[in-house]
Amino acid sequence: MRTLWIALLGLGLTATGAQAADLQAGKAAFEKYTCASCHGADAKTPMMPEYPILAGQHQDYLAHALIAYQRGQAGAPASANVRKNAIMGAMAAQLSAVDIENISAWLSAQPSSLAVRK
Repeated sequence: MRTLWIALLGLGLTATGAQAADLQAGKAAFEKYTCASCHGADAKTPMMPEYPILAGQHQDYLAHALIAYQRGQAGAPASANVRKNAIMGAMAAQLSAVDIENISAWLSAQPSSLAVRK
């Protein structure tokens, strides 16, 4: 019984113990993949008015958008979960799942008029 309990506890820790996003790695990836060239070094002063402000945006929204650009670049059929854009598709295709988690976490942690902090 004790062995079963330890095994179940171990499974629970690995299932819920996924590493939290690394904000410093997110900032480094933002710089590495030259996101600033369009969205600005602070992610809130884009180079063109039609480029979105990313700083302060919700983390899950940013991650979802990047994954949708990856799907669009990969030629996935049109759906509500595919975004097609030549520039963002090519940029997002380079990102790993960890990159997406870290970048989206770092962006959401940045101060911005998009975020309301309590």
